[in-house]
Amino acid sequence: MQFKATEDFSVMTLKKSVVVTDQLENVLGTVISSFPDDKLFLVMDRNSERFCLPLICDTPNIERFKKVVIPNGEEHKSLSSVEQIWLFLSQSGADRKSLVVNLGGGMVTDLGSFAASTFKRGVEFVNIPTTLLSQVDASVGGKTGFNFNGFKNEIGVINQPHQVIIDTRFLKTLDHENIISGYAEMIKHGLIHSQEHLAELRKFDLHRPDYAILQGMIARSVMIKEYFVEKDPREKNIRKALNFGHTIGHAFESYSLKKSQPLLHGHAVAFGMIAELYLSRLNCGFPDGILHHLSGWISSIYGKYPIETADYETFYELMGHDKKNEGKRINFTLITSVGEVEINRDCTKEQIFEALDYFRELNND
Repeated sequence: MQFKATEDFSVMTLKKSVVVTDQLENVLGTVISSFPDDKLFLVMDRNSERFCLPLICDTPNIERFKKVVIPNGEEHKSLSSVEQIWLFLSQSGADRKSLVVNLGGGMVTDLGSFAASTFKRGVEFVNIPTTLLSQVDASVGGKTGFNFNGFKNEIGVINQPHQVIIDTRFLKTLDHENIISGYAEMIKHGLIHSQEHLAELRKFDLHRPDYAILQGMIARSVMIKEYFVEKDPREKNIRKALNFGHTIGHAFESYSLKKSQPLLHGHAVAFGMIAELYLSRLNCGFPDGILHHLSGWISSIYGKYPIETADYETFYELMGHDKKNEGKRINFTLITSVGEVEINRDCTKEQIFEALDYFRELNND
């Protein structure tokens, strides 16, 4: 099924439930004022407690929050961490009139949102994403969950947050690798929707980021994601466009976890986009020259990730477990050109291996 994004992202507006601001304390203070003082709960990991909590310490009534701190790292995006949050809420007197605020990156917002969505059959939650990845992707769209049995986001529900509050001040606490991890999702948004957004992404200096400019780019990237989410909240149709790069990208991510050398999510998606751009050329006529141009640019940002032909069967098996699949089909989102997407595309095993060949040979150049 093919479609072309028809709305001009420059005139789109964010939903009221998503706020991009440099006045986070005021926005959060207004939100929590409508909840009982003894029903406020804060979920974070150790990094967000150390680096991000001080940035919201001036929020009115922040001292009334009861806090739980979960371990850092993708390996802790697990049922045991969800259980830790559930236990904390239960022992701290949380009920269905409570508010859970998730302060952190995508791991925290995914876990905290899932825990809130399932505790007592659902309590309200607010996401304050503190990484670029979580600001443009993980905290928007209502997907929650955790990794299970070696597979990424295997268990989860779709449930919209009461509010998402985005403030670029948090990004100054990140290293370069985490900045570019989030940038991969912004690149994806440009590829599936907007030549204009892709062009501004290519011009932006990732080594000396201007955070005022980046704030506007984040808002536009979030608008693009909302464009797809609002048209297809349950991911039955065009929301699948957001999966571009993720079928092979999640295989890279799961493979790296099996090797105990985990890739950041955005790096895995970037590598997945290179391979799926090649599949787009094979199956949808994506222009050869643009393929090589974009692949070179993405590689210049994310570097090399060596794989061998002996790894291909493992990658293929991991793709077979992707939750987006239908039956035995490995389901791809591909693009015919920037802003023109084809969903539910089948690719043969031989084509997938050819795409992995393209990625591997690009790494050898």
